[in-house]
Amino acid sequence: MYRTHNCGELRMADAGKEVTLSGWVQASRDFGALTFIDLRDRYGITQLVFNIEDDQELCERARQLGREFVIRAQGKVRERSNKNPNRPTGEVEIEMKGLDILNPSATPPFTIEDSSDGGDDLRMKFRYLDMRRDPVKDKIMFRSQVAFETRRYLTQEGFLEIETPCLIKSTPEGARDFVVPSRMNPGQFYALPQSPQTFKQILMVAGFDKYFQIVKCFRDEDLRADRQPEFTQIDCELAFVTRDQVLDTFEGLTKHLFKSVINVDLPAFPRMSYDEAIRRFGSDKPDLRFGMEFVDFTELVQGKGFQVFDQAEIIIGINLPHQADQYSNKAINELTDWMKRPQIGAKGLVYVKVNADGTFKSSVGKFYSDEELREWADSAGAEPGDLLLIVSGEKEKTQKQLNELRLEMGNRLGLRDGDDFRPLWVVDFPLLEWDEEAERFHAMHHPFTSPKQEDIERMLDGDHQTMKSLRADAYDLVINGAEIGGGSIRIHDRKLQERNFKLLGFTPEEAEDQFGFLLGAFEYGAPPHGGIAFGFDRLCAVMKGSMSIRDFIAFPKNNMGRDMMIDAPSPVDKDQLEELGLALRDRANVGNE
Repeated sequence: MYRTHNCGELRMADAGKEVTLSGWVQASRDFGALTFIDLRDRYGITQLVFNIEDDQELCERARQLGREFVIRAQGKVRERSNKNPNRPTGEVEIEMKGLDILNPSATPPFTIEDSSDGGDDLRMKFRYLDMRRDPVKDKIMFRSQVAFETRRYLTQEGFLEIETPCLIKSTPEGARDFVVPSRMNPGQFYALPQSPQTFKQILMVAGFDKYFQIVKCFRDEDLRADRQPEFTQIDCELAFVTRDQVLDTFEGLTKHLFKSVINVDLPAFPRMSYDEAIRRFGSDKPDLRFGMEFVDFTELVQGKGFQVFDQAEIIIGINLPHQADQYSNKAINELTDWMKRPQIGAKGLVYVKVNADGTFKSSVGKFYSDEELREWADSAGAEPGDLLLIVSGEKEKTQKQLNELRLEMGNRLGLRDGDDFRPLWVVDFPLLEWDEEAERFHAMHHPFTSPKQEDIERMLDGDHQTMKSLRADAYDLVINGAEIGGGSIRIHDRKLQERNFKLLGFTPEEAEDQFGFLLGAFEYGAPPHGGIAFGFDRLCAVMKGSMSIRDFIAFPKNNMGRDMMIDAPSPVDKDQLEELGLALRDRANVGNE
Protein backbone atom coordinates (compact mmCIF):
# COMPACT_ATOMS: atom_id res chain seq x y z
CA MET A 1 0.00 0.00 0.00
CA TYR A 2 1.38 3.38 -1.00
CA ARG A 3 -0.70 5.38 1.46
CA THR A 4 -3.35 5.06 4.12
CA HIS A 5 -3.83 8.82 4.27
CA ASN A 6 -2.89 11.82 2.19
CA CYS A 7 -0.51 14.54 3.37
CA GLY A 8 -3.24 17.01 4.21
CA GLU A 9 -5.69 15.09 6.38
CA LEU A 10 -3.98 13.99 9.61
CA ARG A 11 -5.03 15.82 12.79
CA MET A 12 -4.66 15.43 16.58
CA ALA A 13 -7.55 12.95 16.54
CA ASP A 14 -5.26 10.61 14.57
CA ALA A 15 -2.51 10.57 17.23
CA GLY A 16 -1.23 7.05 17.87
CA LYS A 17 -2.25 5.69 14.46
CA GLU A 18 0.18 3.77 12.29
CA VAL A 19 0.06 5.42 8.87
CA THR A 20 1.65 5.25 5.43
CA LEU A 21 2.12 8.42 3.37
CA SER A 22 3.54 8.95 -0.12
CA GLY A 23 4.57 12.14 -1.84
CA TRP A 24 7.38 14.51 -2.75
CA VAL A 25 10.11 15.88 -0.48
CA GLN A 26 9.35 19.57 -0.10
CA ALA A 27 12.20 20.38 2.30
CA SER A 28 14.54 18.72 4.77
CA ARG A 29 16.18 20.02 7.95
CA ASP A 30 19.08 18.20 9.65
CA PHE A 31 19.66 18.94 13.36
CA GLY A 32 22.13 16.15 14.10
CA ALA A 33 20.15 13.75 16.24
CA LEU A 34 16.90 14.73 14.51
CA THR A 35 16.09 15.08 10.82
CA PHE A 36 12.82 16.66 9.67
CA ILE A 37 11.27 16.12 6.23
CA ASP A 38 8.27 18.03 4.87
CA LEU A 39 6.34 15.57 2.68
CA ARG A 40 3.98 17.09 0.10
CA ASP A 41 1.18 15.86 -2.14
CA ARG A 42 -1.68 17.84 -3.72
CA TYR A 43 -3.64 17.72 -0.46
CA GLY A 44 -1.04 19.34 1.80
CA ILE A 45 2.20 18.88 3.74
CA THR A 46 2.99 16.62 6.72
CA GLN A 47 6.16 16.73 8.80
CA LEU A 48 8.18 13.52 9.17
CA VAL A 49 10.65 13.08 12.10
CA PHE A 50 13.70 10.78 11.99
CA ASN A 51 15.47 10.19 15.33
CA ILE A 52 19.04 8.87 15.13
CA GLU A 53 18.66 7.27 18.57
CA ASP A 54 15.72 5.16 17.36
CA ASP A 55 17.16 4.06 14.00
CA GLN A 56 20.53 5.37 12.83
CA GLU A 57 20.33 3.67 9.43
CA LEU A 58 16.88 5.13 8.74
CA CYS A 59 18.11 8.58 9.75
CA GLU A 60 21.10 8.30 7.40
CA ARG A 61 18.79 7.37 4.53
CA ALA A 62 16.62 10.39 5.28
CA ARG A 63 19.66 12.66 5.07
CA GLN A 64 20.27 11.45 1.50
CA LEU A 65 16.88 12.61 0.27
CA GLY A 66 16.90 15.52 -2.14
CA ARG A 67 14.18 17.99 -3.08
CA GLU A 68 11.32 16.42 -5.05
CA PHE A 69 12.36 12.82 -4.33
CA VAL A 70 9.25 10.60 -4.38
CA ILE A 71 9.08 8.55 -1.17
CA ARG A 72 6.83 6.28 0.87
CA ALA A 73 6.91 6.86 4.62
CA GLN A 74 5.62 4.62 7.42
CA GLY A 75 5.29 5.71 11.02
CA LYS A 76 3.12 6.71 13.97
CA VAL A 77 1.18 9.96 14.29
CA ARG A 78 2.12 12.01 17.35
CA GLU A 79 1.60 15.54 18.66
CA ARG A 80 4.18 18.11 17.60
CA SER A 81 6.02 19.94 20.35
CA ASN A 82 6.59 22.94 18.08
CA LYS A 83 3.26 23.40 16.34
CA ASN A 84 2.77 25.21 13.02
CA PRO A 85 -0.52 27.17 13.13
CA ASN A 86 -0.21 28.07 9.41
CA ARG A 87 -0.55 24.45 8.28
CA PRO A 88 -3.72 22.31 8.67
CA THR A 89 -1.53 19.37 9.73
CA GLY A 90 0.62 21.61 11.91
CA GLU A 91 -0.33 20.02 15.24
CA VAL A 92 1.00 16.57 14.35
CA GLU A 93 4.03 14.85 12.88
CA ILE A 94 5.00 11.32 11.91
CA GLU A 95 7.49 9.42 14.06
CA MET A 96 9.22 7.49 11.30
CA LYS A 97 9.51 3.68 11.25
CA GLY A 98 10.13 2.98 7.54
CA LEU A 99 11.21 4.79 4.35
CA ASP A 100 11.18 3.75 0.69
CA ILE A 101 12.54 5.86 -2.16
CA LEU A 102 10.05 5.37 -4.99
CA ASN A 103 11.91 7.63 -7.39
CA PRO A 104 14.83 10.04 -6.98
CA SER A 105 14.70 13.48 -8.58
CA ALA A 106 17.16 15.70 -10.38
CA THR A 107 17.62 19.13 -8.81
CA PRO A 108 14.62 21.22 -10.01
CA PRO A 109 15.50 24.21 -12.25
CA PHE A 110 13.54 26.52 -9.94
CA THR A 111 12.24 26.37 -6.39
CA ILE A 112 8.91 24.62 -5.86
CA GLU A 113 7.64 27.31 -3.50
CA ASP A 114 4.75 29.79 -3.53
CA SER A 115 7.18 32.50 -4.64
CA SER A 116 9.39 30.84 -7.22
CA ASP A 117 12.69 32.06 -8.64
CA GLY A 118 11.79 30.75 -12.13
CA GLY A 119 10.85 33.06 -15.01
CA ASP A 120 7.70 32.54 -17.10
CA ASP A 121 9.33 30.66 -19.98
CA LEU A 122 11.32 28.40 -17.65
CA ARG A 123 8.27 27.54 -15.58
CA MET A 124 6.23 26.89 -18.73
CA LYS A 125 8.95 24.60 -20.08
CA PHE A 126 8.79 22.61 -16.83
CA ARG A 127 5.06 23.03 -16.40
CA TYR A 128 4.74 19.72 -14.53
CA LEU A 129 6.98 21.20 -11.83
CA ASP A 130 5.25 24.57 -11.84
CA MET A 131 1.90 22.86 -11.20
CA ARG A 132 3.31 21.40 -7.97
CA ARG A 133 3.43 24.94 -6.57
CA ASP A 134 0.36 25.87 -4.53
CA PRO A 135 -0.54 29.08 -6.46
CA VAL A 136 -0.80 27.15 -9.74
CA LYS A 137 -2.09 23.88 -8.30
CA ASP A 138 -4.88 25.67 -6.44
CA LYS A 139 -6.04 27.45 -9.62
CA ILE A 140 -6.21 24.19 -11.58
CA MET A 141 -8.19 22.59 -8.75
CA PHE A 142 -10.41 25.67 -8.58
CA ARG A 143 -11.16 25.35 -12.29
CA SER A 144 -12.24 21.74 -11.77
CA GLN A 145 -14.64 22.80 -9.04
CA VAL A 146 -16.19 25.51 -11.23
CA ALA A 147 -16.67 22.96 -14.03
CA PHE A 148 -18.33 20.51 -11.66
CA GLU A 149 -20.74 23.13 -10.29
CA THR A 150 -21.54 24.33 -13.82
CA ARG A 151 -22.50 20.81 -14.90
CA ARG A 152 -24.50 20.25 -11.72
CA TYR A 153 -26.52 23.46 -12.07
CA LEU A 154 -27.27 23.17 -15.78
CA THR A 155 -28.18 19.48 -15.51
CA GLN A 156 -30.61 20.27 -12.71
CA GLU A 157 -32.11 22.96 -14.95
CA GLY A 158 -32.84 20.36 -17.64
CA PHE A 159 -29.89 21.02 -19.96
CA LEU A 160 -28.38 18.15 -21.96
CA GLU A 161 -24.60 17.97 -22.38
CA ILE A 162 -24.01 17.20 -26.07
CA GLU A 163 -20.66 17.12 -27.85
CA THR A 164 -20.23 18.85 -31.21
CA PRO A 165 -17.52 18.20 -33.84
CA CYS A 166 -13.96 19.49 -33.59
CA LEU A 167 -13.33 19.14 -37.33
CA ILE A 168 -15.68 21.51 -39.14
CA LYS A 169 -15.88 23.80 -42.17
CA SER A 170 -13.88 27.01 -42.37
CA THR A 171 -15.90 30.23 -42.60
CA PRO A 172 -14.72 33.73 -43.55
CA GLU A 173 -16.35 35.66 -40.70
CA GLY A 174 -14.68 36.35 -37.34
CA ALA A 175 -11.11 35.58 -36.31
CA ARG A 176 -8.71 33.43 -38.30
CA ASP A 177 -9.33 29.69 -38.31
CA PHE A 178 -6.82 27.00 -37.53
CA VAL A 179 -7.06 24.70 -40.55
CA VAL A 180 -6.41 20.95 -40.72
CA PRO A 181 -5.57 19.25 -44.05
CA SER A 182 -7.54 16.15 -44.97
CA ARG A 183 -5.46 13.19 -46.16
CA MET A 184 -8.50 11.37 -47.54
CA ASN A 185 -9.69 14.47 -49.42
CA PRO A 186 -6.53 15.95 -50.97
CA GLY A 187 -6.49 19.72 -51.27
CA GLN A 188 -9.37 20.14 -48.83
CA PHE A 189 -9.26 21.30 -45.22
CA TYR A 190 -11.16 21.13 -41.99
CA ALA A 191 -11.17 24.03 -39.53
CA LEU A 192 -11.01 23.82 -35.76
CA PRO A 193 -14.14 25.49 -34.33
CA GLN A 194 -14.02 29.04 -33.06
CA SER A 195 -17.33 28.16 -31.41
CA PRO A 196 -20.00 25.46 -31.84
CA GLN A 197 -22.43 28.18 -32.94
CA THR A 198 -24.16 26.61 -35.94
CA PHE A 199 -24.19 23.14 -34.40
CA LYS A 200 -25.98 24.29 -31.27
CA GLN A 201 -28.56 26.05 -33.42
CA ILE A 202 -29.03 22.83 -35.36
CA LEU A 203 -29.58 21.04 -32.04
CA MET A 204 -32.44 23.44 -31.33
CA VAL A 205 -33.95 22.63 -34.75
CA ALA A 206 -33.54 18.96 -33.79
CA GLY A 207 -35.73 19.60 -30.75
CA PHE A 208 -33.26 19.10 -27.90
CA ASP A 209 -34.54 22.28 -26.27
CA LYS A 210 -31.70 22.93 -23.78
CA TYR A 211 -28.07 22.23 -24.67
CA PHE A 212 -24.76 22.89 -22.96
CA GLN A 213 -21.16 21.90 -23.40
CA ILE A 214 -17.89 22.82 -21.72
CA VAL A 215 -16.03 22.94 -25.01
CA LYS A 216 -12.60 23.74 -26.44
CA CYS A 217 -12.55 26.50 -29.08
CA PHE A 218 -9.72 27.75 -31.27
CA ARG A 219 -8.81 31.15 -32.72
CA ASP A 220 -5.63 32.00 -34.59
CA GLU A 221 -5.27 35.54 -33.26
CA ASP A 222 -2.75 37.68 -31.42
CA LEU A 223 -2.50 36.86 -27.74
CA ARG A 224 -2.89 38.86 -24.54
CA ALA A 225 -3.09 37.99 -20.87
CA ASP A 226 -6.75 37.04 -21.27
CA ARG A 227 -6.41 35.20 -24.60
CA GLN A 228 -5.07 31.84 -25.71
CA PRO A 229 -5.17 30.18 -29.15
CA GLU A 230 -7.23 27.40 -27.57
CA PHE A 231 -9.68 28.27 -24.86
CA THR A 232 -12.77 26.85 -23.18
CA GLN A 233 -16.38 28.00 -23.26
CA ILE A 234 -19.47 27.13 -21.29
CA ASP A 235 -21.59 26.96 -24.41
CA CYS A 236 -25.39 26.98 -24.09
CA GLU A 237 -28.51 27.23 -26.23
CA LEU A 238 -32.23 27.18 -25.45
CA ALA A 239 -35.37 26.98 -27.60
CA PHE A 240 -38.67 28.82 -27.11
CA VAL A 241 -37.13 31.55 -24.95
CA THR A 242 -37.12 35.33 -24.84
CA ARG A 243 -34.06 37.43 -24.08
CA ASP A 244 -35.15 37.99 -20.50
CA GLN A 245 -35.56 34.25 -19.91
CA VAL A 246 -32.01 33.66 -21.14
CA LEU A 247 -30.65 36.40 -18.88
CA ASP A 248 -32.54 35.06 -15.85
CA THR A 249 -31.25 31.53 -16.46
CA PHE A 250 -27.59 32.51 -16.68
CA GLU A 251 -27.81 35.08 -13.94
CA GLY A 252 -28.90 32.10 -11.87
CA LEU A 253 -25.92 30.03 -13.05
CA THR A 254 -23.48 32.85 -12.24
CA LYS A 255 -24.91 33.39 -8.76
CA HIS A 256 -24.76 29.64 -8.12
CA LEU A 257 -21.09 29.42 -9.13
CA PHE A 258 -20.03 32.37 -6.98
CA LYS A 259 -21.98 31.10 -3.95
CA SER A 260 -21.08 27.41 -4.19
CA VAL A 261 -17.41 27.85 -5.12
CA ILE A 262 -16.22 31.03 -3.33
CA ASN A 263 -19.18 31.68 -0.97
CA VAL A 264 -19.98 35.09 -2.45
CA ASP A 265 -23.55 36.35 -2.75
CA LEU A 266 -23.63 38.46 -5.89
CA PRO A 267 -25.75 41.60 -5.90
CA ALA A 268 -28.53 42.15 -8.43
CA PHE A 269 -27.46 42.21 -12.09
CA PRO A 270 -28.44 45.62 -13.48
CA ARG A 271 -29.09 45.96 -17.20
CA MET A 272 -27.57 48.77 -19.23
CA SER A 273 -27.89 49.48 -22.93
CA TYR A 274 -24.78 49.52 -25.09
CA ASP A 275 -25.34 53.22 -25.88
CA GLU A 276 -25.58 54.09 -22.18
CA ALA A 277 -22.44 52.11 -21.32
CA ILE A 278 -20.44 53.92 -24.01
CA ARG A 279 -21.80 57.32 -22.96
CA ARG A 280 -21.15 56.83 -19.23
CA PHE A 281 -17.94 54.78 -19.33
CA GLY A 282 -16.59 54.71 -22.89
CA SER A 283 -16.69 50.90 -22.86
CA ASP A 284 -19.17 48.12 -23.50
CA LYS A 285 -17.69 46.30 -20.50
CA PRO A 286 -17.59 48.95 -17.76
CA ASP A 287 -16.11 48.28 -14.34
CA LEU A 288 -18.81 49.26 -11.84
CA ARG A 289 -16.67 48.85 -8.71
CA PHE A 290 -16.03 52.59 -8.71
CA GLY A 291 -17.55 55.79 -10.07
CA MET A 292 -15.65 58.36 -12.16
CA GLU A 293 -18.39 58.38 -14.78
CA PHE A 294 -17.76 60.43 -17.91
CA VAL A 295 -18.80 64.08 -17.93
CA ASP A 296 -19.52 65.64 -21.34
CA PHE A 297 -18.10 69.18 -21.40
CA THR A 298 -18.48 69.71 -25.17
CA GLU A 299 -21.21 72.38 -25.23
CA LEU A 300 -19.88 74.02 -22.07
CA VAL A 301 -16.30 74.62 -23.20
CA GLN A 302 -16.35 75.22 -26.95
CA GLY A 303 -16.31 78.69 -28.53
CA LYS A 304 -13.94 80.23 -25.99
CA GLY A 305 -10.85 80.51 -28.20
CA PHE A 306 -9.09 77.32 -27.15
CA GLN A 307 -8.58 75.72 -30.55
CA VAL A 308 -7.91 72.21 -29.25
CA PHE A 309 -11.42 72.13 -27.78
CA ASP A 310 -13.07 74.16 -30.53
CA GLN A 311 -11.93 71.70 -33.20
CA ALA A 312 -12.80 68.56 -31.23
CA GLU A 313 -15.81 66.38 -31.90
CA ILE A 314 -16.17 65.65 -28.19
CA ILE A 315 -14.67 66.91 -24.89
CA ILE A 316 -15.15 64.56 -21.95
CA GLY A 317 -13.59 64.09 -18.53
CA ILE A 318 -13.69 62.36 -15.16
CA ASN A 319 -13.68 63.70 -11.62
CA LEU A 320 -11.16 62.31 -9.12
CA PRO A 321 -12.39 63.06 -5.57
CA HIS A 322 -9.79 64.36 -3.08
CA GLN A 323 -6.90 64.13 -5.55
CA ALA A 324 -6.10 67.80 -6.28
CA ASP A 325 -3.35 67.92 -3.65
CA GLN A 326 -2.06 64.46 -4.54
CA TYR A 327 -1.06 65.35 -8.11
CA SER A 328 1.75 67.86 -8.57
CA ASN A 329 2.57 69.36 -11.96
CA LYS A 330 5.25 66.70 -12.35
CA ALA A 331 2.79 63.90 -11.60
CA ILE A 332 0.25 65.30 -14.06
CA ASN A 333 2.95 65.60 -16.73
CA GLU A 334 3.85 61.96 -16.15
CA LEU A 335 0.17 61.04 -16.45
CA THR A 336 -0.06 63.05 -19.68
CA ASP A 337 2.91 61.13 -21.08
CA TRP A 338 1.17 57.90 -20.07
CA MET A 339 -1.87 58.98 -22.09
CA LYS A 340 0.29 59.86 -25.11
CA ARG A 341 1.77 56.37 -25.36
CA PRO A 342 1.01 54.63 -28.68
CA GLN A 343 -1.15 52.09 -26.87
CA ILE A 344 -3.59 54.89 -25.96
CA GLY A 345 -2.78 57.61 -28.48
CA ALA A 346 -4.14 60.73 -26.73
CA LYS A 347 -2.73 64.07 -27.91
CA GLY A 348 -2.81 65.59 -24.45
CA LEU A 349 -4.55 65.87 -21.11
CA VAL A 350 -6.23 68.93 -19.58
CA TYR A 351 -6.56 69.21 -15.81
CA VAL A 352 -8.56 71.42 -13.46
CA LYS A 353 -7.82 71.46 -9.73
CA VAL A 354 -10.64 72.64 -7.47
CA ASN A 355 -8.79 74.36 -4.63
CA ALA A 356 -10.01 74.36 -1.05
CA ASP A 357 -10.55 78.15 -1.12
CA GLY A 358 -12.90 77.95 -4.10
CA THR A 359 -10.31 79.04 -6.68
CA PHE A 360 -9.10 76.93 -9.58
CA LYS A 361 -5.82 75.89 -11.13
CA SER A 362 -5.92 74.59 -14.68
CA SER A 363 -3.66 73.89 -17.63
CA VAL A 364 -6.12 75.97 -19.73
CA GLY A 365 -6.59 78.73 -17.16
CA LYS A 366 -5.57 81.47 -19.59
CA PHE A 367 -8.52 80.59 -21.83
CA TYR A 368 -11.19 80.21 -19.14
CA SER A 369 -12.12 82.32 -16.11
CA ASP A 370 -12.70 80.93 -12.62
CA GLU A 371 -16.42 81.47 -13.16
CA GLU A 372 -16.31 79.30 -16.27
CA LEU A 373 -14.19 76.66 -14.55
CA ARG A 374 -16.71 76.68 -11.69
CA GLU A 375 -19.39 75.71 -14.24
CA TRP A 376 -17.18 72.81 -15.30
CA ALA A 377 -16.81 71.71 -11.69
CA ASP A 378 -20.54 72.01 -11.04
CA SER A 379 -21.39 69.92 -14.10
CA ALA A 380 -18.99 67.21 -12.88
CA GLY A 381 -20.17 67.37 -9.26
CA ALA A 382 -16.64 68.32 -8.23
CA GLU A 383 -16.02 69.65 -4.73
CA PRO A 384 -13.03 71.47 -3.18
CA GLY A 385 -10.01 69.16 -3.30
CA ASP A 386 -11.16 67.30 -6.42
CA LEU A 387 -9.26 66.94 -9.70
CA LEU A 388 -10.80 66.98 -13.18
CA LEU A 389 -8.99 65.22 -16.04
CA ILE A 390 -10.25 66.01 -19.54
CA VAL A 391 -9.51 64.71 -23.04
CA SER A 392 -10.81 65.73 -26.46
CA GLY A 393 -10.83 64.64 -30.08
CA GLU A 394 -12.73 62.25 -32.32
CA LYS A 395 -15.67 60.77 -30.44
CA GLU A 396 -14.96 57.03 -30.55
CA LYS A 397 -11.19 57.32 -30.03
CA THR A 398 -11.58 59.83 -27.20
CA GLN A 399 -14.10 57.67 -25.37
CA LYS A 400 -11.69 54.73 -25.53
CA GLN A 401 -8.81 56.90 -24.29
CA LEU A 402 -10.78 58.21 -21.34
CA ASN A 403 -11.89 54.68 -20.50
CA GLU A 404 -8.21 53.65 -20.27
CA LEU A 405 -7.51 56.64 -18.03
CA ARG A 406 -10.49 55.83 -15.83
CA LEU A 407 -9.33 52.24 -15.34
CA GLU A 408 -5.75 53.35 -14.67
CA MET A 409 -6.88 55.82 -12.03
CA GLY A 410 -9.09 53.12 -10.51
CA ASN A 411 -5.96 50.97 -10.18
CA ARG A 412 -3.82 53.77 -8.76
CA LEU A 413 -6.43 54.72 -6.19
CA GLY A 414 -7.02 51.09 -5.13
CA LEU A 415 -10.65 51.10 -6.24
CA ARG A 416 -10.58 47.83 -8.20
CA ASP A 417 -10.82 45.39 -5.31
CA GLY A 418 -10.50 41.81 -6.53
CA ASP A 419 -12.85 40.60 -3.81
CA ASP A 420 -15.65 43.02 -4.79
CA PHE A 421 -17.80 41.69 -7.64
CA ARG A 422 -20.12 43.94 -9.66
CA PRO A 423 -22.02 42.10 -12.41
CA LEU A 424 -23.83 43.81 -15.27
CA TRP A 425 -25.82 42.84 -18.35
CA VAL A 426 -25.04 45.05 -21.35
CA VAL A 427 -27.88 44.80 -23.85
CA ASP A 428 -29.17 46.28 -27.13
CA PHE A 429 -25.91 46.26 -29.07
CA PRO A 430 -25.79 47.55 -32.63
CA LEU A 431 -26.57 44.72 -35.02
CA LEU A 432 -24.05 45.81 -37.67
CA GLU A 433 -20.82 47.82 -37.80
CA TRP A 434 -19.94 49.84 -40.90
CA ASP A 435 -16.33 49.54 -42.06
CA GLU A 436 -15.48 52.79 -43.88
CA GLU A 437 -12.26 51.41 -45.33
CA ALA A 438 -13.77 48.19 -46.68
CA GLU A 439 -17.12 49.88 -47.40
CA ARG A 440 -19.10 46.99 -45.95
CA PHE A 441 -20.95 45.93 -42.83
CA HIS A 442 -19.57 43.53 -40.23
CA ALA A 443 -21.65 41.67 -37.67
CA MET A 444 -21.20 43.19 -34.21
CA HIS A 445 -21.51 39.71 -32.66
CA HIS A 446 -21.93 37.11 -35.43
CA PRO A 447 -24.07 36.67 -38.57
CA PHE A 448 -26.76 34.65 -36.78
CA THR A 449 -27.78 37.32 -34.26
CA SER A 450 -31.36 38.47 -34.58
CA PRO A 451 -32.32 42.13 -34.71
CA LYS A 452 -34.70 43.22 -31.99
CA GLN A 453 -38.26 42.24 -32.81
CA GLU A 454 -39.31 45.82 -33.47
CA ASP A 455 -36.42 46.29 -35.94
CA ILE A 456 -37.07 43.21 -38.11
CA GLU A 457 -39.24 45.00 -40.68
CA ARG A 458 -36.70 47.82 -40.98
CA MET A 459 -33.97 45.25 -41.58
CA LEU A 460 -35.95 43.55 -44.34
CA ASP A 461 -36.99 46.75 -46.12
CA GLY A 462 -34.69 49.56 -44.92
CA ASP A 463 -32.00 51.51 -46.76
CA HIS A 464 -28.29 51.83 -45.98
CA GLN A 465 -28.73 54.45 -43.24
CA THR A 466 -31.45 52.39 -41.62
CA MET A 467 -29.08 49.44 -41.36
CA LYS A 468 -26.65 51.50 -39.26
CA SER A 469 -29.30 52.05 -36.58
CA LEU A 470 -30.49 48.46 -36.26
CA ARG A 471 -30.26 47.04 -32.75
CA ALA A 472 -29.42 43.43 -31.96
CA ASP A 473 -31.21 41.23 -29.49
CA ALA A 474 -27.77 40.61 -28.03
CA TYR A 475 -26.33 40.71 -24.53
CA ASP A 476 -23.00 40.47 -22.71
CA LEU A 477 -22.37 39.53 -19.10
CA VAL A 478 -19.73 41.83 -17.61
CA ILE A 479 -18.13 41.45 -14.17
CA ASN A 480 -15.55 43.96 -12.90
CA GLY A 481 -14.79 45.28 -16.37
CA ALA A 482 -14.27 41.83 -17.93
CA GLU A 483 -16.60 40.34 -20.50
CA ILE A 484 -17.51 36.97 -19.00
CA GLY A 485 -19.96 35.87 -21.67
CA GLY A 486 -21.98 36.97 -24.62
CA GLY A 487 -24.93 35.76 -26.60
CA SER A 488 -28.10 36.65 -28.43
CA ILE A 489 -31.49 35.60 -29.63
CA ARG A 490 -30.81 33.96 -33.02
CA ILE A 491 -32.37 34.36 -36.40
CA HIS A 492 -34.56 31.31 -37.04
CA ASP A 493 -36.20 32.40 -40.32
CA ARG A 494 -34.47 31.66 -43.64
CA LYS A 495 -35.62 34.88 -45.32
CA LEU A 496 -34.27 37.04 -42.49
CA GLN A 497 -31.00 35.08 -42.33
CA GLU A 498 -30.50 35.47 -46.09
CA ARG A 499 -31.09 39.22 -45.74
CA ASN A 500 -28.44 39.43 -43.02
CA PHE A 501 -25.93 37.50 -45.14
CA LYS A 502 -26.60 39.93 -48.00
CA LEU A 503 -25.98 42.94 -45.75
CA LEU A 504 -22.68 41.35 -44.69
CA GLY A 505 -21.54 41.09 -48.31
CA PHE A 506 -22.31 37.43 -49.04
CA THR A 507 -23.57 36.58 -52.49
CA PRO A 508 -26.45 34.06 -52.50
CA GLU A 509 -23.99 31.47 -53.81
CA GLU A 510 -21.47 32.19 -51.03
CA ALA A 511 -24.18 32.04 -48.37
CA GLU A 512 -25.40 28.72 -49.70
CA ASP A 513 -21.88 27.32 -49.95
CA GLN A 514 -20.92 28.35 -46.41
CA PHE A 515 -24.19 27.96 -44.52
CA GLY A 516 -26.59 26.08 -46.76
CA PHE A 517 -27.00 23.35 -44.13
CA LEU A 518 -28.29 25.92 -41.62
CA LEU A 519 -30.52 27.72 -44.10
CA GLY A 520 -31.95 24.38 -45.12
CA ALA A 521 -32.62 23.44 -41.50
CA PHE A 522 -34.62 26.65 -41.06
CA GLU A 523 -37.13 25.30 -43.59
CA TYR A 524 -38.03 22.37 -41.34
CA GLY A 525 -39.65 24.02 -38.37
CA ALA A 526 -36.83 25.90 -36.66
CA PRO A 527 -38.05 27.14 -33.25
CA PRO A 528 -37.25 30.57 -31.82
CA HIS A 529 -34.02 30.11 -29.90
CA GLY A 530 -31.14 31.92 -28.24
CA GLY A 531 -28.09 31.24 -26.18
CA ILE A 532 -24.88 32.38 -24.60
CA ALA A 533 -21.26 31.33 -24.20
CA PHE A 534 -19.20 32.07 -21.09
CA GLY A 535 -15.44 32.33 -21.38
CA PHE A 536 -14.69 29.58 -18.87
CA ASP A 537 -10.99 30.44 -18.38
CA ARG A 538 -11.81 34.13 -17.89
CA LEU A 539 -14.68 33.37 -15.52
CA CYS A 540 -12.30 31.38 -13.29
CA ALA A 541 -9.75 34.21 -13.37
CA VAL A 542 -12.31 36.87 -12.43
CA MET A 543 -13.70 34.74 -9.60
CA LYS A 544 -10.17 34.51 -8.16
CA GLY A 545 -9.40 38.22 -8.75
CA SER A 546 -6.71 37.45 -11.35
CA MET A 547 -5.89 39.46 -14.48
CA SER A 548 -4.52 36.47 -16.42
CA ILE A 549 -6.17 33.26 -17.55
CA ARG A 550 -2.87 31.43 -18.10
CA ASP A 551 -2.53 29.86 -14.65
CA PHE A 552 -6.08 28.48 -14.85
CA ILE A 553 -5.10 26.38 -17.88
CA ALA A 554 -3.08 23.25 -17.20
CA PHE A 555 -0.87 23.54 -20.29
CA PRO A 556 -1.07 27.11 -21.67
CA LYS A 557 0.73 28.67 -24.60
CA ASN A 558 3.06 31.66 -24.24
CA ASN A 559 2.45 35.07 -25.86
CA MET A 560 3.80 33.74 -29.16
CA GLY A 561 1.36 30.86 -29.18
CA ARG A 562 4.04 28.30 -28.33
CA ASP A 563 3.85 25.38 -25.95
CA MET A 564 7.24 25.65 -24.27
CA MET A 565 7.03 22.21 -22.66
CA ILE A 566 6.50 20.10 -25.80
CA ASP A 567 8.01 22.70 -28.18
CA ALA A 568 4.96 23.15 -30.40
CA PRO A 569 4.24 24.18 -33.09
CA SER A 570 7.08 22.34 -34.81
CA PRO A 571 8.02 21.15 -38.31
CA VAL A 572 6.54 17.86 -39.49
CA ASP A 573 8.18 15.12 -41.47
CA LYS A 574 8.44 15.64 -45.23
CA ASP A 575 6.67 12.33 -45.82
CA GLN A 576 3.69 13.56 -43.79
CA LEU A 577 3.49 16.68 -45.93
CA GLU A 578 3.63 14.69 -49.13
CA GLU A 579 0.89 12.36 -47.90
CA LEU A 580 -1.29 15.41 -47.26
CA GLY A 581 -0.44 16.97 -50.63
CA LEU A 582 1.40 19.80 -48.87
CA ALA A 583 5.03 19.04 -49.75
CA LEU A 584 7.04 22.26 -49.88
CA ARG A 585 8.28 23.24 -53.30
CA ASP A 586 11.78 24.50 -53.96
CA ARG A 587 12.31 27.71 -51.99
CA ALA A 588 13.70 29.57 -55.01
CA ASN A 589 10.61 28.72 -57.06
CA VAL A 590 8.32 29.82 -54.24
CA GLY A 591 10.16 33.14 -54.08
CA ASN A 592 9.92 33.69 -57.84
CA GLU A 593 6.22 32.93 -57.88
